[in-house]
Amino acid sequence: MSEGYSNESMLDIYIFETSQNIEQLEASILSSEKTSSYSQNAINEIFRIMHTIKGSSAMMLFNNISTLAHSIEDLFYYLRERKPQSVDCSMLSDLVLEGVDFIKVELQKIKAGDNTDGDCSMLIRNIEEFLSLLKQQNPSEVDVEKPPSVQQHYYIVPDKTASPEHRNIFKATIFFEEGCEMENIRAYTVIHNLKELTEEVFFLPSDIIENDDNIQVIREQGFTVYVKVDKSYEEMHAFFMQTVFLKDLEFIQLENDEELKIFDTSKKMVVHEKQVKVPQIDEIKEAAQAGKDIQPAVAQSIISVNVAKLDKLMDLVGEMVIAEAMVTQNPDLKGLDLENFQKAARQLHKITSEIQDMVMSIRMVPLSTTFHKMHRIVRDMSKKLGKEVHLELVGEETEVDKNIIEHISDPLMHLIRNAIDHGVEPMEDRKAIGKPKVGTITLEAKNAGSDVLVIVKDDGKGLNKEKILQRARENELLTKPENEMTEKEIYALIFLPGFSTKESISEFSGRGVGMDVVTKNLETVGGSVSVDSMEGMGTTITLKIPLTLAIIDGMNVKVGHSRYTIPTISIKESFRPKESDIITDPDGNEMIMVRGQCYPIFRLHERYEVKTEITHFTEGILIMVEQDEKSYCIFADELLGQQQVVVKTLPNYIKNTKKIQGLAGCTLLGDGSISLILNIGGLLNSND
Repeated sequence: MSEGYSNESMLDIYIFETSQNIEQLEASILSSEKTSSYSQNAINEIFRIMHTIKGSSAMMLFNNISTLAHSIEDLFYYLRERKPQSVDCSMLSDLVLEGVDFIKVELQKIKAGDNTDGDCSMLIRNIEEFLSLLKQQNPSEVDVEKPPSVQQHYYIVPDKTASPEHRNIFKATIFFEEGCEMENIRAYTVIHNLKELTEEVFFLPSDIIENDDNIQVIREQGFTVYVKVDKSYEEMHAFFMQTVFLKDLEFIQLENDEELKIFDTSKKMVVHEKQVKVPQIDEIKEAAQAGKDIQPAVAQSIISVNVAKLDKLMDLVGEMVIAEAMVTQNPDLKGLDLENFQKAARQLHKITSEIQDMVMSIRMVPLSTTFHKMHRIVRDMSKKLGKEVHLELVGEETEVDKNIIEHISDPLMHLIRNAIDHGVEPMEDRKAIGKPKVGTITLEAKNAGSDVLVIVKDDGKGLNKEKILQRARENELLTKPENEMTEKEIYALIFLPGFSTKESISEFSGRGVGMDVVTKNLETVGGSVSVDSMEGMGTTITLKIPLTLAIIDGMNVKVGHSRYTIPTISIKESFRPKESDIITDPDGNEMIMVRGQCYPIFRLHERYEVKTEITHFTEGILIMVEQDEKSYCIFADELLGQQQVVVKTLPNYIKNTKKIQGLAGCTLLGDGSISLILNIGGLLNSND
């Protein structure tokens, strides 16, 4: 990409807008494919989206994306204008979705700063052949030539030898649709496209890119363009009518160039080289006196914020929480009666908590975008496996931290693929046992306290316990006698590394990448997974994920000179045991009897090799924790108290040199010491 278009903010806007358009395009295609027909509204929408992507990509000099978008746009222009009766909707969907995938890959390259060097020539050739076939299959259609406004990038290069004195002068005032956002960038796109017609273009407001205040000016007064060109009124009117998100257009042909006197018409505009005519300050004043005054900008109710800035803000809020703890829990204050200080500290805590809650709410995003991506997975898998599967979404408006979403997208895709490949039976088999030929996968999200449950449920053949146990025996994965295992424990074996019950290798499974990828991703964010199934009826897999990773409520405990933090949500109770309650089984495992139930004991000092003088249960404290309906007791020296802690990831040099299981991160306590945050689920698995 040339330096002329290296403006970072414009690139960010391009990536954001193109990604949004691609998602909307994909949803429109999948929706149309369900009805095996493309409605006129869908065709118009896809045409508009491809027109937008083509124009913005050409402006940013991503020519391969622009060329592909132009090819798809031509196809949908034919569908829109000719309305052919005979259309292979399946092939049409395949072609457009292939184009979507190509653009997605190129966008990833742009985000990574790589060259957009993808070759789409074969796909363009396939689209052109499909369009040619459409015309052959619909010979009754009158093949009217495209209007100049939509042919070859919608513009015709003017004859440079034409005399400027004989050029027509037009004035266009453009009003964009409400809510389209970034009106200044859209206005700049219009000016950029005009370069193919003429060099004499003048516009107000003039500094549309440099001054963001002009967004409000354009919204209220419109974007006014003067153009001298050797084109007819009809041609130029058609040109401006193609403006994306156009709400209203005031278009007239001027008899003379009187209105252009506020501009220096001796200077010609060449957008590509950024030699854009910018009126001087006194000329702007003249324009204001002529009724073109620029009104003060009004504050926007909604703004877009770079994600990196939100992450930085969250880090700063975390540091503020730590700083507050270091002030209010300063050891120097022990034993002092400071009433005014305590009053001020409570007020500080109130404000800090409110800021924290506000920042957290800003970071929360709905799961809908992630959920809707699964429609494409279901569509492609069903088509390749010859199955009919319907995806039902429930609770997609449920919100979680945006960093959490990044970690659950891959597990969800894996579970959906697995459900279609392993779970849902072929149509013939479903008919034979009285099931509907169309299988159903339900993707549901709901809140559960400080966690979110994401449930993937299918109505397929369910899990076969005997086959699971057989495979576990073959791979020596059993950790306890089979007769002592509950159904859920047997089903949970499918999440162990290398486990697979698939007999044959296919495109989607059987290559050694098992369901353990789901567990690994969820443990990264302090989540967990459980499975339930009924043979012949289906399988339900539940992902339990925290609402946020940034700040949690924790109970700090001491072991020797070390500090550990246990998430409060996992704690059931804490107590000092009696010697008579301790039980040791024949294998030497320590357990404790609490209200008639036995719970295993986990000694932190032994697990992490920490020196401590507190080794007898009666001298320390037991904290009973629960995760995934499993409970056990953690033995520590003493409780230090509860507080909100900021979760920091373990330093890379620690993670790279020594793999420590059962830790979710670390935090800085009020007295300046470091505390390791326990991952209760991971600790339990490592103990097994």
